[in-house]
Amino acid sequence: MKCLRIFATPDGESHFGEVDIPTTLTRSFPNGAPVELSAHYEASRSAYYEASRVRFVHIPAGVREAGFHNPPSRLLAIWLDGEVEFETSDGEMRRVSAGKAVLVEDTHGKGHISRHPPEGQNVIQVVLPHGLDAPSA
Repeated sequence: MKCLRIFATPDGESHFGEVDIPTTLTRSFPNGAPVELSAHYEASRSAYYEASRVRFVHIPAGVREAGFHNPPSRLLAIWLDGEVEFETSDGEMRRVSAGKAVLVEDTHGKGHISRHPPEGQNVIQVVLPHGLDAPSA
């Protein structure tokens, strides 16, 4: 499963990439069709408990742009409705439609801009456990 990635290089510039979340064809139910499942990603006993947190976010109508910002920690953002546009500090822009996930890892540096639809938007943020690692930039 491919996922858009926003990350920061050591010089603090943000960029886009892609991460491939490995899946395996698995029959989940005795008479059901096989589906592609990823591994379970769980926080280890020594990891911070916040690795298992989920947050529901509503971006109110009229909030069109969040200027350059960084996420509070590595997270997976799953957009529930509308379309969001991201801009990284290198000037590249990408649009993400509802139902897509974005791996947001630019926790340092300049951050990124996000632009939202005029009617508002809903997103689920999953603070990532250790284990869902993307290749280093």
